[in-house]
Parts: sequence; structure tokens; C-alpha cells
Amino acid sequence: MMKRLLASEPVVAAMSALASGYIRLVYATSRIRRDPADTDTELFDQHPQILAMWHGQFLLLPKLKPVRPADVYAMVSRHGDAALIGAVLERFGMKLIRGAGAGKRKRDRGGATAMREALRALSAGATVAMTADVPPGPARRAGEGIATLASLSGRPVVPFAIATRAFMPLPTWSAFTVNLPFSTLAIVIGDPVRVPPSSDTDDIEAARLAIEGALAETTARSYALVGARDPMNRADATRPGLLLKSYRALTKLAVPVAPLILAWRTRRGKEEPERRPERYGLPSVSRPPGFLVWFHAASVGEVNAALPVIEAIAASRPELRVLLTSGTVTSAGLARSRLPKSALHQYVPLDNQAYVQRFLRHWRPDLAVLVESEIWPNLVLETSSHDIPLLLINGRMSNSSYRAWRRRPGMSRPIFSAFDLVLAQNDALAERFAQLGAARALGVGNLKADAPPPPIDAAERRKVAAAISGRTVWLAASTHQGEDELVAEAHRIMRQKFPDLLTIVVPRHPERGPAIAETLRGAGLDVALRSDGKLPESTTSIYVADTIGELGLFYSLSQVALVGGSLVPHGGQNPVEPIKLGVAVLTGPTWRNFADSYGALLKAGGASEVTDAASLAQAALDLLGNPAARSAMTKRAEAVVAAMSGALPRTLEALDPYLPPKATLKHAS
Repeated sequence: MMKRLLASEPVVAAMSALASGYIRLVYATSRIRRDPADTDTELFDQHPQILAMWHGQFLLLPKLKPVRPADVYAMVSRHGDAALIGAVLERFGMKLIRGAGAGKRKRDRGGATAMREALRALSAGATVAMTADVPPGPARRAGEGIATLASLSGRPVVPFAIATRAFMPLPTWSAFTVNLPFSTLAIVIGDPVRVPPSSDTDDIEAARLAIEGALAETTARSYALVGARDPMNRADATRPGLLLKSYRALTKLAVPVAPLILAWRTRRGKEEPERRPERYGLPSVSRPPGFLVWFHAASVGEVNAALPVIEAIAASRPELRVLLTSGTVTSAGLARSRLPKSALHQYVPLDNQAYVQRFLRHWRPDLAVLVESEIWPNLVLETSSHDIPLLLINGRMSNSSYRAWRRRPGMSRPIFSAFDLVLAQNDALAERFAQLGAARALGVGNLKADAPPPPIDAAERRKVAAAISGRTVWLAASTHQGEDELVAEAHRIMRQKFPDLLTIVVPRHPERGPAIAETLRGAGLDVALRSDGKLPESTTSIYVADTIGELGLFYSLSQVALVGGSLVPHGGQNPVEPIKLGVAVLTGPTWRNFADSYGALLKAGGASEVTDAASLAQAALDLLGNPAARSAMTKRAEAVVAAMSGALPRTLEALDPYLPPKATLKHAS
């Protein structure tokens, strides 16, 4: 309702009157400096032209007119606060072109229509004013639209900037600047950029970069003229804020507590006692000679995403060395069983500056590649400070994490600007990383869609298959605390139709196995624990497979699986693994960590969503009792996964420039 009120004609008229009065006040009370001295002549000489500015600096545009007001069109979007902006511009005699480029967003913002109208205006002898960067960012990155318009129209792009010594940047994607009155004001007109007619993408990209460079230089001159710092100055924007400084100080002070934390984690089975020194940055093996690529993945899911990349590098570039670090016992077990023989595994050091520095001094990586959302401040900043190229692959970020980072620019910008390249799971996520400070972020797809199915030990599979022969079996995979009881309740419901039912539970964290068994036995169920060396017996109701690296085995024995982490507020687990083994997938309602995958699967009917024990039981019964429906679902799921594939070759292509030429290269040190 408030949005409708603000967009109403009377409100827009009143607000635009106030805004235009404010703009005139700023001009009237400021001491104006011009570069060149006669900016009006400079503008008139290029008319008609494409007058380009950065989005964050367009507040004072209306007072900058090269010729008669009727000769200037301003391009404004069709969304958001466009009505108010348009009304303000019209008060200064400018005409409007409605529409703007979509940037990386999919929805239509009227860009094609705006392009046609802009071409008509230029052809008729009018100047077109527009912002070169496109919402929602990244800021200060020229879009292709302005370069294409210049190429098609044959008119020059004239960069301009207006700055005041006193200003207030707002917390928006472009750091929109409110220029303050009673200040010094600079108007700078840059050299025109002429773009030759061409439809070649390389030519348009070259023109885009030229426009971007000209605008950057013009903007820098405007702030220099008034003696102020640009709010988007990279050095200032990436300076650590109080929160980041506090974090780094606290992690230094926490050194005496680190052994206590690790001892507690060891007692809970979350650390390997003999490898605890690695958590202090103390290596357990020597650094191999040669170019070393360091991958860091948090846990099992991230390791699974990184493995295809590591395997491809090991196969195609055997002269390179690979180090994988991770932070959990389960991921270390997976690394032992799945890493190529030439690759090494270490536990990642705790996020303390001294531990990370010790780790970097020993390993001296030539390239650092973090996986998904593993953003530890000290790890990132120390790696960057050692001049090690830093990449993030398969990048993802939840809505809540993104909002939290955005609220803390003094924390987020120094961290994300340290990355040389971010390869995100989709374009929307790439935009998020760019807005948080990443200099280069691309959407290349989800590596998990390209990963091979989890391995299966054939001998062990035969043993388990013999033990469960003839029984109806289904699986609850990667369960988290709070889900096992729901699975047990679903088991009781399903057993009314299938008295011989066996439910296999594979907990995400195997160390929970004994506790799960105890809880379910207390509920009156016959439970067998795989870590005790047991196989299911004819009376076993629940088989808890609390081992490492055997998820593929149990997927291969099941026709239907609940993929856990989704009936509790965790965010879901990877659905691609069961699909690649021909298993029908059920999920709870919380799958934000795999939104692309589940969104496509649910839309195509390649998975089914449940909300509680009753709906879980019913969905599993429907699939177990209807082979045709189950087969149709798995086929649809396989088609969705096939369509999502392709991230691996794109990731390898993006990594290639950071690797040495395909010849043996010795490490410089």
C-alpha cells in the first residue's frame, strides 16, 4: 500500500518539486569548477551525443544541458523509483525514454524498446543521457547496451561526472551519492569515445571497456577537482571496517582457547587426534616440488563438487601438484578414498592469522581455489596478502547470508574484493558476489550436476543385498538431527502396507549413528548399526549406516530416497547423486542450498516435496507401490540433471589462465 501511495501522481508531483528545488539549491550555493573551462562548448561540439554517467552520480544531471532542453532525452527504467526520477527530469525540460538494460537479470526491463527509441532520438538530432552501469550491478561496470547504441547510431559517447566536496553516499548497489549544498562542485567532460559500426562481440566488448575506462578517468578527475575521496574508490571501499578488525583481533586472542575447542571436538569424533597439528597450520607431509594448486572445501558436499575439477587437472596436467584441505572427518575420509594418487589432503588450519600464515609458508601455493561458500576472513585475507591468485568455484550464497554481508560492507568488501575470480552456480549468485565486491564474477553452473555418482564397493554391496534380499527397502539419506524421528514415524505408517519394510538411515554426520540407534530403540524399533559391523537381519526395522563413503552403496540398493537436511531448517542436500543412480527423490520443504536443482526438479516432476512424517510416508508408498510412476519420475529427473550439466568444462576453461603453460614449470621458490 505504501508503494502505491508513493507512486501516486500527487505524491510524485510534490516529491519531484522538492527534489528539483534541492538540485537548484546545490548548484546555486556551490562554487563551480569546470574541466574543460567551457564545458557547454565541449558538449555542444559533440551534439547529438550519448551522454554517459555512472548510476551513483546522476543526481545533478538535470542541470547539465548541452543545448536547448528539448534536445535532451534521458533514459530511465520502468521500475522502482523511475516515476519520481522521470518527473524530476521533466521539470528541467528533458524528455524521457522509458526502459533500461536487464544486466544479468532475466526479466524484461524494456531494453529493446529503449534502444529503438534512443536510436530514433539520436537520428533526429537529440542527445541521449544514460547511465553506463545497469542495476543491480556491479557498479562502475559499463554494460553492453551503451556500446551497442554507440555502434548502431554512429554517435560518440561523451563521459561526464559531477562531484561535490560535501556529499552523502547511500547504502545502495551503486553507492548513490547525494550531493550537498554550500560546497565546491566540479563538472568534468571527458574525451568522446567513438565506436565503429560492428556486431562482433569482441568489438563491442572492446568498446565497452573503452567507455568504462573513460568514465573511470572522468569521475576520478571530478573528485580530484573538489578535493574529495570517491565513495567507490577501491582502496577506501576495501579498507577493513571495525567488525572485520574486531574479528581479526579476537581470533588472535583466542589462541589459548584453540586446544580446548579441538579437544572437545575430538571427544565428539569431529577431529582425528593424530592430525590435530594440521589445524594449527603444522603440516603432516612435505610440500611436493612444482606448481601447487590448493583447493579448499568445507565438507563432503564441497569435496564432491571439487573432485571432478581436481581429477580433470590431475589427468590433463600431471606435472601439476594438487593439495586439498577440508574441515571435517567425513570429508577427510572421502578425500582418502576418492582423491587421485598424486593429490594430497590436509585439514584446513583454524581461522587464525598465525595458523594460516604458517600453513601458507609451508605449502606456498601458486593458486588457491575455494569451493562454494567457504569464506573464512583470515584465510581469504592472508592468502591474498601473499599475492596468491584466489578463486572461488561453484560459488553459492543463501538469501540470509547475502543480506548479512550487504549490511556489513566494512566486513564484506575487503573479503570479496580479494578474489580474482568467482565462478558462481548461476547468474543471480554471480551478481550477489559482484555487489559484495568481487571484481569478476561469472555464472557457470553447478559442478555437482557434472559430478560422477558416488562410488560403490561391489563386494560390500553383494553382502548387504544378500542380507536384505526380498524385502521392501527405502532410504533416508544425509539426515540431520531432528529428521531421524520423522523418518521412524514414517516407517511405522509405511509398515502397515509393507510389513517387511526396511528403512535405511544414512546420517550426514556418521558420528551421530550410536545416538540415532539409541533414540530409535527407545521408541521400540529394532535397529542395527553398521559401524558395529552388523548387517540387517530379518527382524531389523531400521538399519543405521553410520560409515564414511558408502552413500553410493545404499542409494544403489534403494528405489526411493528422502534426501535429508530438508525436513529441518538446514537447506537440503545434493539431489543429483541419487538421481544418477536411478533413485526417485523426495525432499522436505527447506532446500535453499540447492535452489536451482530442486526448483527445476520439482517443476519438471522429477522430485516430490513432503512436509512431515505423514506426507513422507504417503509419497514413499506411492512410489514404492507404483513402478511405472517411479520410473517416469526418475526419467524426468535424469533429463533435468542432463540439462544442468556443463559447469565442469566452463570451470576448467576459466581456471586455465591461472595455470602455467602446458610444460613443466618449477616453483619459483
